[in-house]
Amino acid sequence: MVMTAIRGALGFLTRIPVGNGEAAWEAFARSPWTFPVVGYPVGGLVAFPLLLASPPASVPAPTVAFAFALAVYAVTGIGHLDGVADLGDAAVVHGDREERRRVLKDSALGVGGTVALALVVGGLATAALALAEIATGATGAGGSIGAGAGGSPLAVVGLVVAAEVGAKAATATLVCVGDAPHEGLGSALTGESSPRAIIPVLALAAPAVLLGWPRLLPGFAAVLAALATAALVARWARRRLGGVSGDVLGATTELARVAALHAGVIAWTRF
Repeated sequence: MVMTAIRGALGFLTRIPVGNGEAAWEAFARSPWTFPVVGYPVGGLVAFPLLLASPPASVPAPTVAFAFALAVYAVTGIGHLDGVADLGDAAVVHGDREERRRVLKDSALGVGGTVALALVVGGLATAALALAEIATGATGAGGSIGAGAGGSPLAVVGLVVAAEVGAKAATATLVCVGDAPHEGLGSALTGESSPRAIIPVLALAAPAVLLGWPRLLPGFAAVLAALATAALVARWARRRLGGVSGDVLGATTELARVAALHAGVIAWTRF
């Protein structure tokens, strides 16, 4: 059952062609702990382009940042971006919950959704640019990116994995504590879990902090920022939408990833 749940998580949370059967989906839906578990291999896969910034490849940092963004969506797909766009459109609606829910179901992309998508993708790319500089020990406009320690490509991989695990744990947290406002993907996940399921989620996410050893603060900051993002999204969703829908879960993953990466970069460069 454990492996079936993990296959289901891989099939649902990534584009890896495994776990697409009904049994795998049902096992995954009952197992929010699989979210952070999947974050570890996904983080490692998407971090690979950042290694190209350091010798012997020494690919320019902007190109590496672009490749990183491509890798993220090649591995995880763009389905969660749909949630970002829908929430962006709903956020700018001047109306009640029902009006916002109606906008969520509208497939047309509005100004709010366009801006939200631009901010998320731009945030991902700019974080990757800073990570590429950390990998090479380059000096940015704000000071020494490498903090005097030279290039740190493996530590960068650890930070990316921590951010991905944190983002997945953030989404799993909403699955555990959230209530869906209507039938759909959100209810299919939140209806199968309880707040007690947060314990294994956080326990499995915690080791990600150690991946940047000996510098633990960046990984800790990344995971903490992801969880804080989930708390903010959950509060907004309850007030504005009446609960946690599938769009909210998808947007949480994207927003938490960006917040985690930037928090990790700030912790690396400033502390």
